[in-house]
Amino acid sequence: MLAGNTSTNHGANLSTGHAKGASTLFRHLSGKHLVAAMLLGLALRLFFVIHFPFYAGDTKFYEELARNWLDHGVYGLFVHGQLVSVDMRMPGYPAFLAGVYAAFGRTSKAVMLSQAVIDLMTCVLTAIIAAHIAPARSKTRVATIALWLAALCPLTANYSAVILTEVLASFLTTLAVLTFVTALGRSTDHSSPRSDSGTLFSQAAWWLLTGVVVGIGTLVRPETPLLLLAGGFVLAVYWRRGKNWSKLFLAVTWISAGLFLILSPWAARNARTMGRVEFLAPRYAETYGDFIPRGFYAWTGTWMVRFSQAYLVTWKVGKEPIRIGGLPTTAFDSIAERARVEALLDRYNGNLQMTPLLDHEFGVIAHERIARQPIRTYIAIPLARIGTMWFTPRIALLSYSGNLWPPAENWRKNRIDFGVTLGFGVLNFAYFGMALLGAWRFRKLPAIVFLVAFVVIRTLFLTQLPTVEPRYVIVCYPVILALGALSWSSLPPLQDSLAAGSAPQIGQEI
Repeated sequence: MLAGNTSTNHGANLSTGHAKGASTLFRHLSGKHLVAAMLLGLALRLFFVIHFPFYAGDTKFYEELARNWLDHGVYGLFVHGQLVSVDMRMPGYPAFLAGVYAAFGRTSKAVMLSQAVIDLMTCVLTAIIAAHIAPARSKTRVATIALWLAALCPLTANYSAVILTEVLASFLTTLAVLTFVTALGRSTDHSSPRSDSGTLFSQAAWWLLTGVVVGIGTLVRPETPLLLLAGGFVLAVYWRRGKNWSKLFLAVTWISAGLFLILSPWAARNARTMGRVEFLAPRYAETYGDFIPRGFYAWTGTWMVRFSQAYLVTWKVGKEPIRIGGLPTTAFDSIAERARVEALLDRYNGNLQMTPLLDHEFGVIAHERIARQPIRTYIAIPLARIGTMWFTPRIALLSYSGNLWPPAENWRKNRIDFGVTLGFGVLNFAYFGMALLGAWRFRKLPAIVFLVAFVVIRTLFLTQLPTVEPRYVIVCYPVILALGALSWSSLPPLQDSLAAGSAPQIGQEI
């Protein structure tokens, strides 16, 4: 049985921003549930580490960067036998690997076990965020559900077993979400005088902390500042009136200061070592001077909507032949266009080089396709990519095919494969459905607007990448699980908000 309801005397509703310190954040987590969830969550992650360790294509880059950093004091890669400084990847995850290697030895298992612990910390943060938003009399219930949902979620737990950025990025992003929501709450706490210097200092400190955490997250994944875009949208909407501009200025100033404080050493290193100031890694993770086939990517962007298609086309460039038979029929609008593409691929396959001329000709075809059907390129393709990223069974790191159709045939061929794939797919839909319900129930609260805006903005950004990779939305999953827990709130949000003390909602100032 879930822990009982907390007393309304435990404090004002945190969804209105009445956070009173670290003890307030943790008070709604039952000790017995916390211990049990952490133990079972650890067991689940150890299961994936032992039975489903995964080696991704990007793993080798992170491992080599970490080793070279430890062994030679250089953040770089060996190119033609020479160790060369690079800026193609942000340094946060290689620094994490180097730290684990130095402390526990250079084994992948040490990294995976460390990631399992970090992922469990993310589960706790998810529960705290859910409690922060929940109505006063449902906080313990919602926090407990969020904790168990996160601890036992196999869709995120299996990323502990792969040396990729997802676990660390999810932890830092979730922490940034919590600091932003807490900072927003402190800035809207009407219990302290507006002129109180201590209150202003506390607000500034929380905004600064938010910028710092986002900055650290950016050192792991360069798109982390998208979270601030969502936060800026919320602040601009709710503090749009002139009398609130001082609060908006305070938030923007201190968030920017925290972000710059963390990223400036990386930019300074790039200026000193690479001869150019760069706060983020290059968009295509290339080294300086590399040729990027933007025309080719523009062409694939007019039809690519499946993760598997990256293996057949994008990731083969410069390495393997690309066969016309591996392309879907949607890659061509006519027989003549197919013949043009086949001729270009034949030229590429001759020496496996995507030359600037070839790239330009692919770009011409892309331009023609966009001009013929702009709705397809700007609406239909992004929507299809969103469907792939969010609603395909998340078994990419597991030894299962992911094939469900035709169901009868796949069931006969391998029942375990079909059952696991179906189970992961159903779980994914269940989590997303609960999140939609939770977001809808509390849709008028600024914190919910922020969480939804973050998921939407990050998802739209990911639709513009050269490939369609469902793992990139894993960073959003703690938010999805927190919203899902809110769907189990025992009281209508408006009724409980009135009982706790009028939460700001859409159309009201905060």
